[in-house]
Amino acid sequence: MGQKTNPISNRIGITRGWDSNWCGGSYAEKIAEDYKIRKYLMNRLAKASLSKIVIERTLKLITVTIHAARPGVIIGKGGTEVDKLKEELKKVTEKDVQINIFEVKKPEVDANIVADNIARQIEGRVSYRRAIKMAVATTMRVGAEGIKVQISGRLGGAEMARSEMFKEGRTPLHTFRADIDYALAEAHTKVGVLGIKVWICNGEVYGKRDLSPNAGIAANAQSHGGQNRGGRDRRRGDRRRGGERRENR
Repeated sequence: MGQKTNPISNRIGITRGWDSNWCGGSYAEKIAEDYKIRKYLMNRLAKASLSKIVIERTLKLITVTIHAARPGVIIGKGGTEVDKLKEELKKVTEKDVQINIFEVKKPEVDANIVADNIARQIEGRVSYRRAIKMAVATTMRVGAEGIKVQISGRLGGAEMARSEMFKEGRTPLHTFRADIDYALAEAHTKVGVLGIKVWICNGEVYGKRDLSPNAGIAANAQSHGGQNRGGRDRRRGDRRRGGERRENR
């Protein structure tokens, strides 16, 4: 059933940790508050190419960590935009808010950024096929092992809705150690809403991985997984070469 479920929630505790880290009473109220924070930031910072938002709580403080491809849009000149954002979130939550900002080093292999970029291009009247093929080519060129994009809706203004799939490389949804990033975005056009789903495989994770929320992003995970696999292959190669030397002697 790996193809049916959300690949991120299916791998929590294996290749990815939680995006909300807190415990205590008033569980429903805190979940609703987290939803308000994320929804507000996604609308407010739409031009910053957000990857993910991590929320942590103490008794009197909410720490919001934003991962974005364009952190300069969030920070502003001299940090003025961050101060405004803190005050706005304080009005939404009625609590003190601390904001941390991290830059996504490789936005081309981040599913949220890729899906949002495709949606914005379609809203700008770019052909959906061209937008998706460009995104797929860019992602594979940067170093991803595979990408799959599905778009659904009234494609090309057709009267009947349909779905199309674009795939390159491998995206093993049943392999739990595979580092699969997933995202869903919507493109609002004159003929209706188009749904865009993106799956990106950034290699496989071997051994224990740091699952803390701010340990890293997809780009770091990609290089980490590649080193582990490469080390294993080199050891096998050394054994083979060593055996050949002994035979020659």
